[in-house]
Amino acid sequence: MNSSPPEICPVCGHEVPANAKACPECGADGAHGWGEDDMMGGLDLPDDDFDYEGFVKREFGSGVRPKGIKTIWWVTALILMIAVAAVFIL
Repeated sequence: MNSSPPEICPVCGHEVPANAKACPECGADGAHGWGEDDMMGGLDLPDDDFDYEGFVKREFGSGVRPKGIKTIWWVTALILMIAVAAVFIL
């Protein structure tokens, strides 16, 4: 398409040498387009009206997480600490 590359790659923003056939950083080239339209072409980005809160609720549910550590885990930790202490004392 273009015979000479742009000074700054419109895809990644890095400097492109004057005689380069492609950007040394991202690989964008004249054959596939230096244009800024290609800047986000390969990314699967959500639309501007994307509902992030709705997405989180659909993916992770809206249930409330339990707070703190359940009593059973405190009891288990205490029993393990007593067992380890008994091994070292005996």
